[in-house]
Amino acid sequence: MHTMWKGSISFGLVNIPIKMFAATEEKDIRFRYLHKECHTPLQYKKTCPTCNKEISEAEIVRGYEYELGHFIIIDEKDFAAAKSEIDDQTISILDFVNLSEIDPIYFDKTYYLAPQDTGGRAYNLLRQAMNDTGKIAIAKVTIRTKQTLAVLRVYKNVLVLETLFYPDEVRPISQIPGLPEETKINEKELEIATKLIDNLSAPFEPQKYKDDYREALQDIINKKKAGQEVKVAPNIPPKNVIDLMEALQASLKVTKKNKAGKTKNKDGEKTKQPSIV
Repeated sequence: MHTMWKGSISFGLVNIPIKMFAATEEKDIRFRYLHKECHTPLQYKKTCPTCNKEISEAEIVRGYEYELGHFIIIDEKDFAAAKSEIDDQTISILDFVNLSEIDPIYFDKTYYLAPQDTGGRAYNLLRQAMNDTGKIAIAKVTIRTKQTLAVLRVYKNVLVLETLFYPDEVRPISQIPGLPEETKINEKELEIATKLIDNLSAPFEPQKYKDDYREALQDIINKKKAGQEVKVAPNIPPKNVIDLMEALQASLKVTKKNKAGKTKNKDGEKTKQPSIV
Protein backbone atom coordinates (compact mmCIF):
# COMPACT_ATOMS: atom_id res chain seq x y z
CA MET A 1 0.00 0.00 0.00
CA HIS A 2 1.08 3.55 -0.68
CA THR A 3 1.56 5.79 2.37
CA MET A 4 -0.61 8.84 1.75
CA TRP A 5 -0.04 10.75 5.00
CA LYS A 6 2.32 10.71 7.98
CA GLY A 7 1.65 12.28 11.34
CA SER A 8 0.60 11.26 14.82
CA ILE A 9 -2.39 10.51 17.02
CA SER A 10 -2.65 12.82 20.01
CA PHE A 11 -4.84 12.27 23.07
CA GLY A 12 -4.01 13.79 26.41
CA LEU A 13 -0.22 13.82 26.56
CA VAL A 14 0.13 10.63 24.50
CA ASN A 15 1.54 10.97 20.98
CA ILE A 16 1.56 8.00 18.57
CA PRO A 17 3.50 8.37 15.28
CA ILE A 18 1.41 6.78 12.51
CA LYS A 19 1.19 6.28 8.75
CA MET A 20 -2.10 6.48 6.85
CA PHE A 21 -3.24 4.23 3.98
CA ALA A 22 -6.41 4.36 1.90
CA ALA A 23 -8.66 1.53 3.13
CA THR A 24 -10.99 1.54 0.13
CA GLU A 25 -10.68 2.02 -3.61
CA GLU A 26 -13.13 2.66 -6.41
CA LYS A 27 -13.50 -0.23 -8.82
CA ASP A 28 -15.27 1.68 -11.57
CA ILE A 29 -14.16 0.86 -15.09
CA ARG A 30 -12.74 4.07 -16.50
CA PHE A 31 -12.71 5.15 -20.14
CA ARG A 32 -10.72 7.68 -22.13
CA TYR A 33 -12.37 9.96 -24.67
CA LEU A 34 -10.90 9.29 -28.14
CA HIS A 35 -11.11 10.88 -31.55
CA LYS A 36 -13.52 8.61 -33.42
CA GLU A 37 -11.51 8.81 -36.65
CA CYS A 38 -8.03 7.82 -35.36
CA HIS A 39 -8.67 6.69 -31.75
CA THR A 40 -6.22 9.24 -30.33
CA PRO A 41 -6.93 10.27 -26.71
CA LEU A 42 -8.31 13.79 -26.55
CA GLN A 43 -6.55 16.60 -24.68
CA TYR A 44 -8.26 19.15 -22.53
CA LYS A 45 -7.00 22.73 -22.60
CA LYS A 46 -7.80 25.63 -20.29
CA THR A 47 -9.06 28.58 -22.30
CA CYS A 48 -10.45 32.01 -21.39
CA PRO A 49 -13.72 32.66 -23.27
CA THR A 50 -13.31 36.44 -22.83
CA CYS A 51 -9.73 36.68 -24.14
CA ASN A 52 -10.33 33.78 -26.53
CA LYS A 53 -6.93 32.19 -25.90
CA GLU A 54 -5.34 29.26 -24.11
CA ILE A 55 -4.17 30.00 -20.55
CA SER A 56 -0.98 28.71 -18.91
CA GLU A 57 -0.83 27.52 -15.30
CA ALA A 58 1.08 30.68 -14.33
CA GLU A 59 -1.86 32.84 -15.46
CA ILE A 60 -4.42 31.03 -13.32
CA VAL A 61 -5.55 32.32 -9.91
CA ARG A 62 -8.25 31.08 -7.55
CA GLY A 63 -11.29 33.14 -6.74
CA TYR A 64 -14.23 32.78 -4.36
CA GLU A 65 -17.54 33.71 -6.01
CA TYR A 66 -19.41 35.53 -3.22
CA GLU A 67 -22.19 36.49 -5.62
CA LEU A 68 -22.85 35.73 -9.27
CA GLY A 69 -19.97 37.10 -11.36
CA HIS A 70 -18.17 38.72 -8.40
CA PHE A 71 -14.98 37.10 -7.05
CA ILE A 72 -12.53 37.56 -4.19
CA ILE A 73 -9.04 36.52 -5.30
CA ILE A 74 -7.20 34.22 -2.87
CA ASP A 75 -3.44 33.79 -3.40
CA GLU A 76 -0.88 31.40 -1.93
CA LYS A 77 -0.12 33.76 0.98
CA ASP A 78 -3.77 33.62 2.01
CA PHE A 79 -3.77 29.83 1.94
CA ALA A 80 -0.51 29.78 3.95
CA ALA A 81 -2.01 32.16 6.54
CA ALA A 82 -5.07 29.94 6.98
CA LYS A 83 -2.91 26.82 7.16
CA SER A 84 -0.74 28.34 9.91
CA GLU A 85 -3.75 28.22 12.21
CA ILE A 86 -4.02 24.42 12.07
CA ASP A 87 -1.80 21.41 12.78
CA ASP A 88 -1.67 19.29 9.64
CA GLN A 89 0.45 16.52 11.16
CA THR A 90 -1.73 15.43 14.06
CA ILE A 91 -4.94 13.47 14.54
CA SER A 92 -6.20 15.25 17.65
CA ILE A 93 -8.63 13.18 19.71
CA LEU A 94 -11.37 15.34 21.24
CA ASP A 95 -13.77 12.87 22.88
CA PHE A 96 -14.51 9.16 23.24
CA VAL A 97 -18.09 8.11 22.39
CA ASN A 98 -20.17 5.06 21.49
CA LEU A 99 -20.31 4.14 17.79
CA SER A 100 -24.09 3.68 18.05
CA GLU A 101 -24.45 7.41 18.76
CA ILE A 102 -23.30 8.38 15.26
CA ASP A 103 -25.75 8.10 12.37
CA PRO A 104 -24.17 6.57 9.20
CA ILE A 105 -25.13 9.70 7.22
CA TYR A 106 -22.08 11.42 8.73
CA PHE A 107 -19.50 8.88 7.48
CA ASP A 108 -17.40 9.70 4.42
CA LYS A 109 -14.10 7.86 3.75
CA THR A 110 -12.07 5.22 5.58
CA TYR A 111 -8.30 5.02 6.06
CA TYR A 112 -6.04 2.42 7.70
CA LEU A 113 -3.55 3.66 10.28
CA ALA A 114 -0.27 1.87 11.01
CA PRO A 115 2.38 2.87 13.55
CA GLN A 116 5.65 4.43 12.46
CA ASP A 117 8.90 2.86 13.67
CA THR A 118 8.69 4.28 17.19
CA GLY A 119 4.92 4.09 17.65
CA GLY A 120 4.21 0.39 18.04
CA ARG A 121 3.86 0.22 21.83
CA ALA A 122 1.56 3.24 22.15
CA TYR A 123 -0.43 2.10 19.09
CA ASN A 124 -1.07 -1.30 20.67
CA LEU A 125 -2.01 0.35 23.97
CA LEU A 126 -4.61 2.65 22.38
CA ARG A 127 -6.02 -0.18 20.26
CA GLN A 128 -6.42 -2.48 23.28
CA ALA A 129 -7.89 0.26 25.47
CA MET A 130 -10.47 1.13 22.82
CA ASN A 131 -11.31 -2.56 22.39
CA ASP A 132 -11.76 -3.05 26.12
CA THR A 133 -13.96 0.02 26.59
CA GLY A 134 -15.92 -0.40 23.35
CA LYS A 135 -15.43 3.30 22.64
CA ILE A 136 -14.48 5.17 19.48
CA ALA A 137 -12.71 8.53 19.34
CA ILE A 138 -13.93 11.78 17.84
CA ALA A 139 -10.97 13.62 16.32
CA LYS A 140 -9.92 16.40 13.99
CA VAL A 141 -7.38 15.92 11.20
CA THR A 142 -6.15 17.91 8.22
CA ILE A 143 -5.73 15.95 4.98
CA ARG A 144 -4.61 17.74 1.81
CA THR A 145 -5.24 21.20 3.33
CA LYS A 146 -8.82 20.32 4.38
CA GLN A 147 -9.52 20.06 8.08
CA THR A 148 -12.17 17.47 8.76
CA LEU A 149 -13.98 15.81 11.62
CA ALA A 150 -13.23 12.10 11.99
CA VAL A 151 -13.64 9.04 14.16
CA LEU A 152 -10.88 6.69 15.21
CA ARG A 153 -11.93 3.11 15.85
CA VAL A 154 -10.67 -0.47 15.84
CA TYR A 155 -11.42 -2.64 12.79
CA LYS A 156 -10.27 -6.23 13.26
CA ASN A 157 -6.65 -5.68 14.33
CA VAL A 158 -6.00 -2.19 12.98
CA LEU A 159 -6.86 1.38 13.91
CA VAL A 160 -8.90 3.07 11.21
CA LEU A 161 -9.74 6.71 10.65
CA GLU A 162 -13.13 7.50 9.16
CA THR A 163 -13.72 11.07 8.06
CA LEU A 164 -17.06 12.62 8.92
CA PHE A 165 -19.15 15.37 7.45
CA TYR A 166 -19.63 18.34 9.75
CA PRO A 167 -23.25 18.81 10.89
CA ASP A 168 -23.68 21.85 8.62
CA GLU A 169 -22.59 19.72 5.64
CA VAL A 170 -25.56 17.38 6.10
CA ARG A 171 -28.56 18.95 4.43
CA PRO A 172 -31.69 19.22 6.60
CA ILE A 173 -34.54 16.94 5.62
CA SER A 174 -36.81 19.99 5.51
CA GLN A 175 -35.20 20.78 2.13
CA ILE A 176 -36.37 17.51 0.59
CA PRO A 177 -39.31 18.14 -1.75
CA GLY A 178 -42.24 15.78 -2.03
CA LEU A 179 -41.87 13.86 1.23
CA PRO A 180 -45.19 12.08 1.96
CA GLU A 181 -47.10 13.31 4.95
CA GLU A 182 -47.83 10.94 7.80
CA THR A 183 -51.05 9.10 7.05
CA LYS A 184 -52.90 6.25 8.72
CA ILE A 185 -51.22 2.93 7.99
CA ASN A 186 -53.26 -0.08 6.89
CA GLU A 187 -52.64 -2.64 9.67
CA LYS A 188 -52.82 -5.64 7.34
CA GLU A 189 -50.31 -4.08 4.94
CA LEU A 190 -48.02 -3.27 7.88
CA GLU A 191 -48.24 -6.87 9.12
CA ILE A 192 -47.24 -8.26 5.72
CA ALA A 193 -44.47 -5.66 5.31
CA THR A 194 -43.06 -6.68 8.71
CA LYS A 195 -43.10 -10.37 7.71
CA LEU A 196 -41.42 -9.44 4.41
CA ILE A 197 -38.60 -7.72 6.33
CA ASP A 198 -38.26 -10.83 8.52
CA ASN A 199 -37.97 -13.06 5.43
CA LEU A 200 -35.28 -10.81 3.95
CA SER A 201 -33.31 -10.50 7.21
CA ALA A 202 -29.87 -12.15 7.27
CA PRO A 203 -26.43 -11.69 8.85
CA PHE A 204 -24.32 -9.09 7.06
CA GLU A 205 -21.88 -10.95 4.77
CA PRO A 206 -20.19 -8.29 2.59
CA GLN A 207 -18.48 -10.85 0.36
CA LYS A 208 -21.81 -11.96 -1.12
CA TYR A 209 -22.53 -8.55 -2.66
CA LYS A 210 -21.04 -7.56 -6.00
CA ASP A 211 -21.22 -4.87 -8.65
CA ASP A 212 -23.21 -6.65 -11.39
CA TYR A 213 -22.88 -3.80 -13.87
CA ARG A 214 -19.09 -3.56 -13.50
CA GLU A 215 -18.67 -7.32 -13.86
CA ALA A 216 -20.89 -7.41 -16.96
CA LEU A 217 -19.02 -4.48 -18.50
CA GLN A 218 -15.64 -6.10 -17.75
CA ASP A 219 -16.88 -9.33 -19.38
CA ILE A 220 -17.84 -7.39 -22.51
CA ILE A 221 -14.39 -5.74 -22.60
CA ASN A 222 -12.66 -9.13 -22.21
CA LYS A 223 -14.75 -10.67 -25.00
CA LYS A 224 -14.09 -7.75 -27.36
CA LYS A 225 -10.39 -7.94 -26.54
CA ALA A 226 -10.46 -11.63 -27.47
CA GLY A 227 -12.29 -10.85 -30.73
CA GLN A 228 -15.57 -12.43 -29.66
CA GLU A 229 -18.97 -11.14 -30.68
CA VAL A 230 -21.02 -9.63 -27.87
CA LYS A 231 -24.69 -10.66 -27.89
CA VAL A 232 -27.23 -8.62 -25.98
CA ALA A 233 -30.18 -10.37 -24.34
CA PRO A 234 -33.59 -8.76 -24.97
CA ASN A 235 -34.95 -6.61 -22.19
CA ILE A 236 -37.94 -8.05 -20.37
CA PRO A 237 -40.14 -5.22 -19.07
CA PRO A 238 -40.92 -5.62 -15.36
CA LYS A 239 -44.47 -6.36 -14.31
CA ASN A 240 -46.16 -3.16 -13.20
CA VAL A 241 -47.85 -4.05 -9.92
CA ILE A 242 -50.15 -1.17 -9.04
CA ASP A 243 -51.94 -2.57 -6.01
CA LEU A 244 -49.79 -2.30 -2.85
CA MET A 245 -51.39 -5.29 -1.12
CA GLU A 246 -50.90 -7.42 -4.23
CA ALA A 247 -47.23 -6.44 -4.38
CA LEU A 248 -46.72 -7.19 -0.68
CA GLN A 249 -48.39 -10.60 -0.87
CA ALA A 250 -46.46 -11.59 -4.01
CA SER A 251 -43.19 -10.50 -2.42
CA LEU A 252 -43.97 -12.38 0.79
CA LYS A 253 -44.70 -15.55 -1.17
CA VAL A 254 -41.40 -15.38 -3.08
CA THR A 255 -39.26 -14.53 -0.06
CA LYS A 256 -40.92 -17.22 2.06
CA LYS A 257 -40.00 -19.80 -0.58
CA ASN A 258 -36.43 -18.48 -0.83
CA LYS A 259 -36.02 -18.45 2.94
CA ALA A 260 -37.27 -22.04 3.22
CA GLY A 261 -34.76 -23.11 0.57
CA LYS A 262 -31.88 -21.54 2.49
CA THR A 263 -32.77 -23.41 5.69
CA LYS A 264 -32.25 -26.89 4.23
CA ASN A 265 -29.64 -28.87 6.14
CA LYS A 266 -26.80 -30.87 4.56
CA ASP A 267 -29.01 -33.95 4.10
CA GLY A 268 -31.54 -31.94 2.13
CA GLU A 269 -34.00 -31.92 5.03
CA LYS A 270 -35.80 -28.68 5.82
CA THR A 271 -35.38 -27.31 9.30
CA LYS A 272 -38.63 -26.56 11.10
CA GLN A 273 -39.78 -23.00 10.51
CA PRO A 274 -42.60 -21.15 12.23
CA SER A 275 -45.62 -20.37 10.07
CA ILE A 276 -45.64 -16.78 8.85
CA VAL A 277 -49.01 -16.66 7.11
